[in-house]
Amino acid sequence: MSFRAFLRDRLTAYFIYALALGTVMLFMRAMKLSAVVMTVFAGIVSAAVIIAELWEYFRKRGFYTEMSRCIEEMDKKYLLAEVIEEPDFCEGKMIYDVLRRTNSSMNEQISGFRRENSDFREYIEMWVHEIKLPLASLDLMCHNDGNGRYSEQLRLIEDDIENVLFYTRSGSAEKDYIFKKVLLKRVFADIAVRKRADLQMRNISLRTDSLDTTVCTDAKWLMYILGQLFGNSMKYISHDRPAEIFVYAVEDSESTQLHFRDNGIGIPETDLPYIFEKSFTGENGRIRSGATGMGLYIIKTMCSKLGHTIRAESVRGEYTDIIITFGKNDMLSVMKESEF
Repeated sequence: MSFRAFLRDRLTAYFIYALALGTVMLFMRAMKLSAVVMTVFAGIVSAAVIIAELWEYFRKRGFYTEMSRCIEEMDKKYLLAEVIEEPDFCEGKMIYDVLRRTNSSMNEQISGFRRENSDFREYIEMWVHEIKLPLASLDLMCHNDGNGRYSEQLRLIEDDIENVLFYTRSGSAEKDYIFKKVLLKRVFADIAVRKRADLQMRNISLRTDSLDTTVCTDAKWLMYILGQLFGNSMKYISHDRPAEIFVYAVEDSESTQLHFRDNGIGIPETDLPYIFEKSFTGENGRIRSGATGMGLYIIKTMCSKLGHTIRAESVRGEYTDIIITFGKNDMLSVMKESEF
């Protein structure tokens, strides 16, 4: 609060003070009091008003300055009432009380929304686990009847259900993290075995290189990320040449980069900056049906929560390369290697 703003806000009061003082001075003159008495009286009253106003200004300035500083520095600005001290003047006490009441009301609303959200997530997770049983039964029946076409559709349904489960958990996935020293080759081998039938059905060859390296991550979530990348590559294969997926790692002193590269239809240059945005399908999504724009968004979210970075390089009609970067730090060197 600036002094000029304070004076401007008090102009009406000063006008009333001046009017009252002028009226008293006229009355004293009518009483034929001496000029010295009138001057002394006016000086005493003026000095008292100035001192009182200065005291009021500095008292309020401390509170408002501290409040402004806190609101600028805080990320969660609604907690302002929790960090500032209660002032000692009436106006400030009222403001402080209003802040505390609004904060309390908002916390109650947030708690309600959190409970609803938690209940919804629990229901979705329960539903996913329940639906897996009839799907597994249908898959077994299709396998016994030799109906591979239906088995493929069931696997697509299972992948979509898994996406729902992981997206539901991604909001609070930090509770489910187990960071360990993970061998990339082992995690990739596990997901490749799960995707083997789909790869063979689409005649997609798979090559790897330099995966005998370890990174600090959560193996379960990394497997999910790789599964999503497999799904994208299989969805956007090119029919002009033999399909291939090439997965390799590049390591230096500061990081390890995992490249997931396919020779599919590629991504248009205009779409490339937006592919990790929620619900973005782009030109390829309009060409190939079934795109939701959620897969890469979930991957980006999970990489951010895990502390990894992800980016994409692509040339339309030639290739797409998804690059996940795992940072290195002192914690990695002391962790025991995971047996995942």
